[in-house]
Amino acid sequence: MPKRILQGVVVSDKNDKTIVVKVERRLRHPVLKKTVRLSKKYHAHDEKNEAKTGDVVRIEETRPMSKQKRWAFVEKVAAGQA
Repeated sequence: MPKRILQGVVVSDKNDKTIVVKVERRLRHPVLKKTVRLSKKYHAHDEKNEAKTGDVVRIEETRPMSKQKRWAFVEKVAAGQA
């Protein structure tokens, strides 16, 4: 079974080897027919502490690393604002 890959923005890099990534998705409301933005935060493993707050990154599903970490950092798509 293929691993899921998500793209989002790093909202925190304060922990060692861990980043918090906010992933937004858009969907159409079933009754109002209006586009709604939903977001969720994922804790991801970043072995080399490469990602910084504000960066757009890709994360992939992996084995459980800790109580909250089930995702791993794959690559940086775009750098954040300085």
